[in-house]
Amino acid sequence: MTRHRPILLIIVIAQFCCTSLWFASNAVMEGLLADFGLELTALGHLTSAVQLGFIVGTLIFALLSVADRYAPSTVFFICALAGSIFNLGVLWNGNTLATLIAFRSLTGFCLAGIYPVGMKIAADHFEKGLGKSLGYLVGALVLGTAFPHFLKAFTGALPWKMIIIFTSILATLGGFALFLLVPNGPYRKAAAKLDLSASLHIFRKTGFRAAAYGYFGHMWELYTFWAFVPAMLSAYSTLHGLPSFDVALWAFLIIGVGGIGCVFSGLLSVSWGSKRIASMALTASGCCCLISPLMFMLDIPALFLSFLLFWGVAVIADSPLFSTLIAQHAPAHIKGTALTLVNCIGYAITIFSIQLINVLMIDLDIQYVFIFLAIGPVLGLIGLSRNQYRSVKK
Repeated sequence: MTRHRPILLIIVIAQFCCTSLWFASNAVMEGLLADFGLELTALGHLTSAVQLGFIVGTLIFALLSVADRYAPSTVFFICALAGSIFNLGVLWNGNTLATLIAFRSLTGFCLAGIYPVGMKIAADHFEKGLGKSLGYLVGALVLGTAFPHFLKAFTGALPWKMIIIFTSILATLGGFALFLLVPNGPYRKAAAKLDLSASLHIFRKTGFRAAAYGYFGHMWELYTFWAFVPAMLSAYSTLHGLPSFDVALWAFLIIGVGGIGCVFSGLLSVSWGSKRIASMALTASGCCCLISPLMFMLDIPALFLSFLLFWGVAVIADSPLFSTLIAQHAPAHIKGTALTLVNCIGYAITIFSIQLINVLMIDLDIQYVFIFLAIGPVLGLIGLSRNQYRSVKK
């Protein structure tokens, strides 16, 4: 095994461990609703809280060029520890919806020093084959995001608080592993000084702008789909008078299968180019949005579950490729800032998407609301086509 392979493996494992914090509250939502007397709309609010915290964190990290001015492994480690502590905050017996939102927002803030910084670390170590490397890395994010649902499915007899505790322990271990075992990469170029204007100039590059537009369209759909997978499964069972699905298990499978999509798309990008594969995945997921009402209407559970599994692959397969293109078209000394800023804007978009679906579910039958997620893929593809640039094969 080469020197690079164990480093990539450590980064991937650390990313998996730490991003398990992301949907920890979603996996135990029933327990939160019951113990703290919350309304069903708390699902959207708590999910958006994590996104909002992540947005604020990435904005601050980008403006201060944190990932470029300081050792990224150290930033990752500190944020993993802090995120683990804030994640445990939801266990406080005196919580209200407001305090739960605060704890989840702070957890999201810490994730700003985990997900984009993890990509920055990978970019510092892998100049060639970056698309393939980020495919594994984003795949780890997907599995980490789905993992709390896995714990819920297979530890149903345990109190929901144990899942929160376990994800915090996992994130702490991931932070330590990366800090102790992953040095600064050979392609890291540290920013010499604070440059508040750096984030304002990177969008002038056509290639960077095109990749960012595609990523923004992708983000409109991604986290809203993930957040509402349990609601989709429950609604389908109710609509057709079927026995309830094992929601936790199927949510894990539908979200987690996206990790395979990330790895596969990363491998394909080596021969076909990142832009081409990203466009194909974005088109496929957009089509899933458009035909979702039909899938809800058909009383064929196996087809519905297969459809959601396919959607789970397509909705995330383009993510590592857009990140690759963004890293590739950003100046080396602000690569971390570029990734962090684009993440900031992308996750800000998810707030509007999640809240839109939250509102639409009040006035529309649920089978019709997810067609609005197609807005993102359509605009993302338009952004890519209007900002043509030569795709670099990795």
